[in-house]
Amino acid sequence: MYVCLCRGITDSDIKTAVEEGKATCMRSLSIELGIAGDCGRCGQAAKALLEQWVTPEVAFNNVA
Repeated sequence: MYVCLCRGITDSDIKTAVEEGKATCMRSLSIELGIAGDCGRCGQAAKALLEQWVTPEVAFNNVA
């Protein structure tokens, strides 16, 4: 499903970025994929997907 129509980003793109350790928060997701950088309407949906797929261990390990 498309999450960001401006950039053509899908939920699969977000999941892949999470699985590869490239996205653990909205900031890293925005840097990696450019999501929520244009109109911003996709921000809430992207954040919900991140919260669903990022485990607490992954988020903690990437803070240090």
